[in-house]
Amino acid sequence: MKIGLLFAMPSEFSALPGAAGLTALETVSGVDFYQIAPDILVCAGGVGKVNAAMAAEILCLRYGVELIINAGVAGCFTDLPAASLVVASALLQHDVDTTAVGDPIGLVSTVNRVIFPTWQPEHCAELLSRCGIHAVTGLVATSDSFITRGERADWIGRTFHPLLTEMEACAIAQVCLRNDVKFVALKSVSDHLYSDNQVEEYASFEQALAAAGEAVLPLAKAIQAEF
Repeated sequence: MKIGLLFAMPSEFSALPGAAGLTALETVSGVDFYQIAPDILVCAGGVGKVNAAMAAEILCLRYGVELIINAGVAGCFTDLPAASLVVASALLQHDVDTTAVGDPIGLVSTVNRVIFPTWQPEHCAELLSRCGIHAVTGLVATSDSFITRGERADWIGRTFHPLLTEMEACAIAQVCLRNDVKFVALKSVSDHLYSDNQVEEYASFEQALAAAGEAVLPLAKAIQAEF
């Protein structure tokens, strides 16, 4: 199985063991693409939904990947400890709103769905466990905003009840759905939305970066071993 590892920020990519010694295969639309293992490609596509979708589409169409794993950090709605790993059980985009024309909140047109699936999340958590890495599963909400404590966070929690919020995963899930490519999202808790020190937490998220970086390649190889 050919797999693409898709990060957002260079710091997330750099936390991947072995990343520092890689030489780019090529640069496409401003994104550098690397090969880190046989049939495993990796890139840092940029922050936000458009950047993530562009990188995912390149992985699908130019490189022919059969599965994409989006790894990185995310904010947490609960007290799950920092650097805890979460395999997304499903995803949604909480900033999509066409309710004015009668649609449900979060409905993404064209594909006409609110909830986006991921590939065998419980099994992926089990594969990580076999590698000695603990992960839980949970719903992940995506938007083009860094969510902090306040009315918006309260509304997201009441409306969708996600475990995490971040800025890329559901956009990648949307691309994968339309390309019939499997998708996995592996996120590490970097900050807590209801903490008085959220911004300070996020500014010192090296432990969360390391947790995601150290888990994603073992997961990819474990998935490959089954195909």
